[in-house]
Amino acid sequence: MSSVFETRLIGNIGKNAIVRNLDKGSVAINFPVAHNKNWRDKKTGESKTNTTWINCTIWKREGDNMGIVDYLKKGALVELSGTTVARSFIAEDGSTHAEIRLNVNHTNILRSAQTDQSPNENGDSFLDDFESDLFDETEEK
Repeated sequence: MSSVFETRLIGNIGKNAIVRNLDKGSVAINFPVAHNKNWRDKKTGESKTNTTWINCTIWKREGDNMGIVDYLKKGALVELSGTTVARSFIAEDGSTHAEIRLNVNHTNILRSAQTDQSPNENGDSFLDDFESDLFDETEEK
């Protein structure tokens, strides 16, 4: 029996996407996405927010259409789905950190960074449903 483990994330991009060319002709498009959980403190009535940052990667091959990068700008609202990877690492200063990474399979731009409209409402011709089928964990390191 096969199993499926897929994560769906809706959030705002925190920094413009960075494109890295890797060995063997693969390309990694990296960008962080913020997920906010809002709640009201029962004792004080104060509104609170907890932000979790998820580092996202879209894997492509050299020569593939890279048009998605134009939409992965700070402030854009995106809906992503893919496989989640969690890891811990030790930073140069000796401190231990944890990272949640989403290897993105599908991307939907809900609102671009420049406007409050979705790409389809403001006339953009870019297909906002994007698929990436390239991922090799050994190249990520």
